[in-house]
Amino acid sequence: MRIATWNVNSLKARLEAVEKWLGRAAPDVLLMQETKVGDDDVPELPFRAAGYEVLHHGEGRWNGVAIASRLGFEDIITNFGDGPVRDSRAGASPGLEEDDFNPFDEARMVSAVSGHIRFVSLYAPNGRVVGSGWYEGKLRWFERLARWLEETRSTDEPLILGGDLNATPSDDDVWDAVAAHGGTHVSPPEREALARLRDWGLTDAFRLKQPGTGRFSWWDYRAGMFHRNEGMRIDLLYVTRPIAERVVWAEIDREARKGPPIPSDHAPLVIDLDETGRPFDAGWEDALARIAARTRPRKQRVPSTR
Repeated sequence: MRIATWNVNSLKARLEAVEKWLGRAAPDVLLMQETKVGDDDVPELPFRAAGYEVLHHGEGRWNGVAIASRLGFEDIITNFGDGPVRDSRAGASPGLEEDDFNPFDEARMVSAVSGHIRFVSLYAPNGRVVGSGWYEGKLRWFERLARWLEETRSTDEPLILGGDLNATPSDDDVWDAVAAHGGTHVSPPEREALARLRDWGLTDAFRLKQPGTGRFSWWDYRAGMFHRNEGMRIDLLYVTRPIAERVVWAEIDREARKGPPIPSDHAPLVIDLDETGRPFDAGWEDALARIAARTRPRKQRVPSTR
């Protein structure tokens, strides 16, 4: 069984890339974030043609989470069971702006059972600036996520929680901890929020098979950061023990971050359970070798003694 998570950064804008990747990697279940469509506007036909059902929780122009599965859905939960969210489609709520931030009134969580596993697709708030209202809202959202797990879920159940969590577990998940210091995604409170999830009973599935550094899932569009591999690992798949015991392979598909057309700024994270799925070259070995060659320190010239 192959599981993946991917912030697609607009399902409509990236539909061609998503279709292509489904054919390339053949996941059984794909968690998606930042779909940026309402539930009535989800392009279901291409997914059905590829053999997937789509469960979507959206609001319109912003946010949005989904699960595409070959295995159907049972016991659906949205927004932690706290009720409906706003309608941000154009014209639906006059005067509503993206900066009107309330993380509990936004489409950031959808969950269902598929193939006897509880899946949770999450899109954590960005936080923008440490200490801002957006940042404090982000921490409150993580608090709600932790309480939902502690109050309604069991560490003994097969559960996969994943998505764009907009936080790095450690300095190993940042291209340069010094350069990133002081910003969101790397602050101690955000990392403590992730640690609380692990303390409850979740394991970072990627790290089970990829303990090394240098593999990231997000790179800013600006200034060639992707080509220099100046990224972060903020897309995560956290799993309970019954799932952790089944993980046999994990990778981030760097090739999916390339265009054309214009790609998402995130790459898919993939894990395989029980046996490995369709092989694909994620592009890391060649890329890391090229980057190392470009950044190799120059040899110091020894002054002549003549």
